[in-house]
Amino acid sequence: MFSFSQQATAEIYTWTDTSGRVHFTDSPPLEAQTTQIEISPLNTYQSPSSDSIKNILERPTDDADGQNNVTLYSTTWCGYCKKARRWLRNNNIPFDEYDTEKSVRGRRDYKKMNGTGVPIIKVGQKSVQGFSKKQITQLLRKAGYKI
Repeated sequence: MFSFSQQATAEIYTWTDTSGRVHFTDSPPLEAQTTQIEISPLNTYQSPSSDSIKNILERPTDDADGQNNVTLYSTTWCGYCKKARRWLRNNNIPFDEYDTEKSVRGRRDYKKMNGTGVPIIKVGQKSVQGFSKKQITQLLRKAGYKI
């Protein structure tokens, strides 16, 4: 059985009585001057566009080893980190991000990778140090991302 819901609409009025008290009601009294209040719809949802759905469906799926996971190791002050972050977002690449100075995991992973600078973009077990659109694109394409 299917159930369909309709958006409920109600008219709300406000008015002030002779004692100066403000009232709100769904049916205005006949003897008072009322003002109707506009209420924006509640619990609304805008569905994603067909392009965004297509991009999500075209992303490679992660296996149990996290082979296709994208991770950005960065700092807050790094200009190239900001460029990398923006580039990944603009290309609809989902990624995790760890600050190498403020995050325990970020510092730990950075040491394990023998990092000498930021950003480091890691796709599965392979990584690119610095911000090179060409190198990042090649790495992502090898992992199955459509860019």
